[in-house]
Amino acid sequence: MLWLQSLNLDYAFWSTIFAIFILLLMSAFFSGSETALTAASRGKLQTQADKGSRSAARALSITEDNERLIGSVLLGNNLVNILATSLATALFTKLVGESSVALATLVMTLLVLIFAEVLPKTYAITNAERAAARVSAPIALLVSIFDPIVSAVRKLVRGILWLFGVRTSADEPILAVREEIAGAISLGHLEGVVQKEDRDRILGALDLSERTVEEIMLHRSSIEMINFNDEAKEILAQCMSSNHTRLPVYKDEPENIIGVIHAKDLARSMYDKISGPDASLKNLLSLDISSVIMKPYFVPDTTALDEQMRQFLKRRTHFALVVDEYGSLEGMITLEDILEEIVGEIADEFDPDSNESIKPDLDGVYELDGTMTIRDLNRAMDWNLPDEHANTLAGLVLHEAQMIPAVGQVFRFHGFRFEVAGRDANRITVIRVRQLLTEPFNDDLAS
Repeated sequence: MLWLQSLNLDYAFWSTIFAIFILLLMSAFFSGSETALTAASRGKLQTQADKGSRSAARALSITEDNERLIGSVLLGNNLVNILATSLATALFTKLVGESSVALATLVMTLLVLIFAEVLPKTYAITNAERAAARVSAPIALLVSIFDPIVSAVRKLVRGILWLFGVRTSADEPILAVREEIAGAISLGHLEGVVQKEDRDRILGALDLSERTVEEIMLHRSSIEMINFNDEAKEILAQCMSSNHTRLPVYKDEPENIIGVIHAKDLARSMYDKISGPDASLKNLLSLDISSVIMKPYFVPDTTALDEQMRQFLKRRTHFALVVDEYGSLEGMITLEDILEEIVGEIADEFDPDSNESIKPDLDGVYELDGTMTIRDLNRAMDWNLPDEHANTLAGLVLHEAQMIPAVGQVFRFHGFRFEVAGRDANRITVIRVRQLLTEPFNDDLAS
């Protein structure tokens, strides 16, 4: 038989078998390396690199350009797979004759699938960081050797995609680090690995750079202020009865903020008046408020929350007044407001409503304050009401209704039913919200 006669070619036969074996090992190496380097956690590799691991540092370096890395590995993997298949076809041609192509394809498919794909990738994905560190040196050499070819292929691919209207950028990351972390945290929450409170804190910290002070500030209509022209007795009474330690001071009109008074500074000044040889309670009536007023700190409404927090820490202050592009007062913001975006509501003994939670009535309707922010509501209820066009619940209703609704009007949008339950002049004060089982038409339905 033909295959028995071919066994006389001992050197050629065994040389081909050995070459195919080596090529399969190389294919397994490329496949496992690709999986290890792409699946390895950059955070864990960075930790190992900080401890002095040169292999981990090298793995971090070559994974910075994933497209270049994957291109080089795929080039090497395809070269050895094609070469191994060609040698196997030539070998089976000598052994079995005309049916060699089909037999070689079947045998090599099984060998490549089991030993060059599934086995190495399974190992690599279960030991990603360790495997990535081990293969970093040869892969780094391979990337440097194949770099000219890979660069040419990348340009060719981008050119072909450009002809079909697909624009790609070599410098643009496929997925930003922030989106990677946010996606991983959200996925962990869905799988039950990450608690809702932990998810909210981490995502809240990530969102600080994406949000501005305008979104979380206390509107000027809700700011408690002191009139500089009031008598000292009235000012003292207002400060002592207030739940806040810092109060802005205006003169003549609320827009004209001349300073901020701190309860501790006021207490020191009051103590000076009632202590000493000429101490008397009547001295409090002659208290000069201007002597305890601090210079106001104004910030634009477009300032990012992370930048504002840095400014608070740098200036060693916790209070700022927010102005618009025309310099008009819009509201106020504190360091506590920013921290609450991360850790949630911070309550103290001076917050009378701090223990109240959002609870529905027997019909599943929530009666909410119109000034409640959409973000706080979403975090508390795990809803997904949009906050692109409005910061508060009342603002969302006004935006969707495109009108100032009357008390009793009902609107349905975004899968919820909104009923205006309270209104003060043109301001919506109370809204009754109920989640719909099925979302109706997106058009506003008023009654």
